Amino acid sequence: MGQAGCGGLCLSLFDYKTEKYVIAKNKKVGLLYRLLQASILAYLVVWVFLIKKGYQDVDASLQSAVITKVKGVAFTNTSDLGERLWDVADYVIPPQGENVFFVVTNLIVTPNQRQNVCAENEDIPDGACSEDSDCHPGEAVTAGNGVKTGRCLWRENSTRGTCEIFAWCPLETRSRPAEPFLKEAEDFTIFIKNYIRFPKFNFSKSNVIDAKDRASLKSCRFGPKNHYCPIFRMGSVIRWAGSDFQDIALEGGVIGINIEWNCDLDKAASECHPHYSFSRLDNKLSKSVSSGYNFRFAKYYRDAAGVEFRTLIKAYGIRFDVMVNGKAGKFSIIPTVINLGSGVALMGARAFWGYTPCQWSPGSSHSSGASACSSAAVGGFGSVPNQGMAGMSPGSRMSPRASKVSISTSAKRGQC
Repeated sequence: MGQAGCGGLCLSLFDYKTEKYVIAKNKKVGLLYRLLQASILAYLVVWVFLIKKGYQDVDASLQSAVITKVKGVAFTNTSDLGERLWDVADYVIPPQGENVFFVVTNLIVTPNQRQNVCAENEDIPDGACSEDSDCHPGEAVTAGNGVKTGRCLWRENSTRGTCEIFAWCPLETRSRPAEPFLKEAEDFTIFIKNYIRFPKFNFSKSNVIDAKDRASLKSCRFGPKNHYCPIFRMGSVIRWAGSDFQDIALEGGVIGINIEWNCDLDKAASECHPHYSFSRLDNKLSKSVSSGYNFRFAKYYRDAAGVEFRTLIKAYGIRFDVMVNGKAGKFSIIPTVINLGSGVALMGARAFWGYTPCQWSPGSSHSSGASACSSAAVGGFGSVPNQGMAGMSPGSRMSPRASKVSISTSAKRGQC
């Protein structure tokens, strides 16, 4: 018995199997089959290859460097500072020209501060006192401006005292101006130079066009009719981000400048262009005490006697974040073959779904009645015993792919 089983297994190695073809003489089934065929073909051609460019190898590891320059001047005349001209060295922080920079548009100036003793601000809770014992000497005032000296100072018509502190006096007491200090900042210009490289394809480019005339580059401005000029008017950038310049200049904010590179390297390098978009990154609808963007810095100097002074500046302004992203694609045989193979696999699945209505239609082995597939044939090469010839129905016919094969009606049910 074991020898017979082994012999049958060995003989089965020389068996040749052919496909089974079913011809569905039904318009609905045929229409479904062709619709599936057309849908898969349209998906493969339109979506995979034309829209998604499935024939390309993609490099999304973009390497980028950003250099920025701001230009413009503003003139102010105040009681604290007098007449003063502000240039880029005064209002741009940091001055190196990086992808993140800050432009001062409003400020509070406290001049001539020196280290001395004075009363803490009344709005600091930890600085309140009723007697000297409330002010512990050497203790820093929480969220305050200096260190307590041990004395409690009382002001006229005041219901409580404040601790004396050792600090930079006089303290900053003024509120934010009602109008932007540097109104002319709206007309300042921002020059953005962006270098990008896709390492997989060794492709490099810049957003600055190769202009032989430097004057034409300096005079251009980015706009709807000039997308390839890298010089932006600050007021226009704020407007494109959906904000009003006077509002954001008053208390500050954060603006994002996004540069996107989507390059088809199957085309000429001159067809690879940057696309710019602008957005407000901070929550402009939030009107809390912490809204806006500001920080403090100081400028130090000494008088003739060698005493150190400083001018404290609380700066409100606009922070610009230049962000770069993108990808590049180029023809490659590997993704092309992979996507073509996926399409061929889907075409094979199409045949299965097209045959399913025949299996589950009335008249099949799963039900009774008239069959949706009026005839069937087995295709391939080889011979079938003639014992099933008597069982063939008069309406059945041979498949064009069949070669001298006899079929019985039981072939429709998968029987041999």
